[in-house]
Amino acid sequence: MLPLLAERGCTISSDVRLRSLAEVIAHLGATGKTGIIDGTEIRVRRPAVGRKARDKFISGKNKQNAVKAMVFADGDGRLLFCSPTRPGSCADITHARELGLVKLLADGPAVEILAGAGYQGLGAQTSGRVVTPPHRKFKKDAPDWYEKMHERQRKARSSRRIRVEHGIAHLKNWRALSRHLGRREHMDTTARAVAGLLSQQQTADQIPAWQT
Repeated sequence: MLPLLAERGCTISSDVRLRSLAEVIAHLGATGKTGIIDGTEIRVRRPAVGRKARDKFISGKNKQNAVKAMVFADGDGRLLFCSPTRPGSCADITHARELGLVKLLADGPAVEILAGAGYQGLGAQTSGRVVTPPHRKFKKDAPDWYEKMHERQRKARSSRRIRVEHGIAHLKNWRALSRHLGRREHMDTTARAVAGLLSQQQTADQIPAWQT
């Protein structure tokens, strides 16, 4: 059942499903909505001793064995896409490039995509379509006026990006994604299947009671 559920994609309405990143970009361009991306890590079993490339699943952030997925949501917090997983050592920006996000934005419609600090550098490669936090100008002994401005900008960006954090939290409410104890090779279909079921639930929750 998992492969079938994974192939269904994310349900946006009764007649619209998004199955690929290209369809997500086209949908955002057609609706004029802002997209939000973020990476999330899912803990997995440690590879057996002696297995080749055993360390590639160790996350540089959490120092745990994990796989990483990129989650795409819109400004309303609706889940649009969950990418195939990569080993935990893969950087967020590398994962986005491997998925073809830069090319899709260069050749596709003009859309705005909010991203975290892990995606710094994509803005220059996409003509500003990916919006990331700016680099700090003062790492030490920053003036008071700069700290206040930086904090104000940080809160403004966080309040817009919090929607994708909520989407990731809902994903990880599913026991299969809180910590995956099965084979790592099945993690792709498991994550996409859960994302599809969650999006279907979000769509059902928006249907008025008198229409059911």
